Amino acid sequence: MKPAAPLVRGWEVVIGLETHAQLSTASKIFSGASTAFGAAPNTQACAVDLALPGTLPVANRGAVERAIRFGLAVQARIAPLSIFARKNYFYPDLPKGYQISQYEIPVVQGGVVRFLLDGAERSVQLTRAHLEEDAGKSLHELTGSHRALGHGMSGIDLNRAGTPLLEIVSEPDMRSSAEAVEYAKALHALVVWLGVCDGNMQEGSFRCDANVSVRRPGEPFGTRREIKNLNSFRFLQQAIDFEVQWQIDRREDGLPIEQATVLFDPDTGETRAMRSKEDAHDYRYFPDPDLPPLVIAPEWVERVRAAMPELPGVMSARFQRDDGLPAYDAGMMTSSLAMARLYEAVRDASGQPKLAANWLMGEVSRRMNAEGIGADAVPVGAATLAALIRRIVDGTVSNNGARQVFDALWQGEGAAADAAASVDVLIEAKGLKQMNDTGALEAIVDQVLAANAKSVEEYRAGKDKAFNALVGQVMKASKGKANPAQAGELLKQRLAK
Repeated sequence: MKPAAPLVRGWEVVIGLETHAQLSTASKIFSGASTAFGAAPNTQACAVDLALPGTLPVANRGAVERAIRFGLAVQARIAPLSIFARKNYFYPDLPKGYQISQYEIPVVQGGVVRFLLDGAERSVQLTRAHLEEDAGKSLHELTGSHRALGHGMSGIDLNRAGTPLLEIVSEPDMRSSAEAVEYAKALHALVVWLGVCDGNMQEGSFRCDANVSVRRPGEPFGTRREIKNLNSFRFLQQAIDFEVQWQIDRREDGLPIEQATVLFDPDTGETRAMRSKEDAHDYRYFPDPDLPPLVIAPEWVERVRAAMPELPGVMSARFQRDDGLPAYDAGMMTSSLAMARLYEAVRDASGQPKLAANWLMGEVSRRMNAEGIGADAVPVGAATLAALIRRIVDGTVSNNGARQVFDALWQGEGAAADAAASVDVLIEAKGLKQMNDTGALEAIVDQVLAANAKSVEEYRAGKDKAFNALVGQVMKASKGKANPAQAGELLKQRLAK
């Protein structure tokens, strides 16, 4: 049972997200122009993108396959026949005066996205996911090479025009900004995992529109306002939180909420109205006469299904069942496909599933977060990390010493012919090899007991902290080279006499 919705000042928040995921094709959805990011303005807009007379669109098969892949992943219905439609509106960066999209019959129908919120599983139902083309981009206050156009002038860059998008529309199932963010993160992770979108939010590859309204519990849905083009999870949460407070203030003052499209200003943390919100009939949708119906045969769907990677939920369950990982660890190991592949490689090479997960969640993730990189860019290879884990297990190096070795490996130290040699070279060079000579360790233990008669007396009187103090003295006397577990066993043997 879904927990009761949290209330804000006695009001229930209702949120639905429309997410635009740029599909990872090399060319646009209806033309052969490149989708590569960062080119000079208007250098990747061909005759079709510019809507020159006589040009005709041709659907990109790769874009359709990516839509099918997403639909299968969210357990949606793949429409055997879907229609491309013209969405009519005028804007300077829309060369045709309409956008080719889908309306009445989208390619992906229904579906569900599951995620965790505060340790509990939540799910958001999807209404649809449909294919469409992106518009161009308006450039304001031109500078640099465009300064010649004049101060305060605007221009149009049509490089993005025709870029393939999958618009993923949720039901209004979310009841807090935190829930909306976790849904968006889960959706982002899924499209990247599937390879249908690179997920680069800074480049606009994944952006969200949030439909927000408030109501008293039990009332019908209130009037919604749509916050456009949120390209970070932080902005998504900030925008929803501000909008909720603004709408509640209006309602409590007895003022109406007017349906509108609003923008979020990250500098002020506020939303502001851009235009009144259009309804579907305002766009005068009708089937595009230049594009035939999109027919997806069952055999095509099955070919896509057969080529899909193992899904995160299935893989997480396998890690719990076969590797004995706790649910949290398994979830972390499947946070991205790159992390899952790294975990599997370290696990297989070390034979230590739990230690492999611990290191990836601990030292590796700490470094990744500090440097803003993903698991696919970790400079310490799986074989090297596995070799370090094996040295911990066989007692060659302590956990603390292993962290020092790992830091050195991350910085590129210890290069050798193979992974194990790299680790062993650094352990020796830094003097981190643990003392495993029983005779030498026994001598140190005897010296520590002789020099710490008070701690010995306290331990025998039942004070456990005294034992830890004695272990610490052994480690100090051995300059950190003693194996703590071995030192503890020897101390217990001596103290039992």
